[in-house]
Amino acid sequence: MQIIYLLLLGVVAGVLSGFLGIGGGVVIIPALIYIFDLTQHQAQGTTLALMVPPIGLLAAMSYYRAGNVKISMAAFICAGFFIGALIGAEYANKIPDMVLRKTFGVFILFIAVKLIIGK
Repeated sequence: MQIIYLLLLGVVAGVLSGFLGIGGGVVIIPALIYIFDLTQHQAQGTTLALMVPPIGLLAAMSYYRAGNVKISMAAFICAGFFIGALIGAEYANKIPDMVLRKTFGVFILFIAVKLIIGK
């Protein structure tokens, strides 16, 4: 069942990435911490691992050597993200710039408040 949730996380993160131009750090890291109970280090390492080619290769290797990468989780999220980003981009290109900008701002504010307040 966890595989389904990881794929779903990848799709949601991909849609938001394609739609709002945000990276995995804004969506995936908080989800891995609050939904999947990873530590901050594990969440960051796993997120870097799913974005390895070519973005985070050296950083992901460092996290991996420290034992802070969940390879199987990264693989499934990556698969979902791949498809989700296309879906999000298709929708984003159909709405006005100001609507997209305000949507992005509200989303970032929501994440910031959640991270500051905690679980």
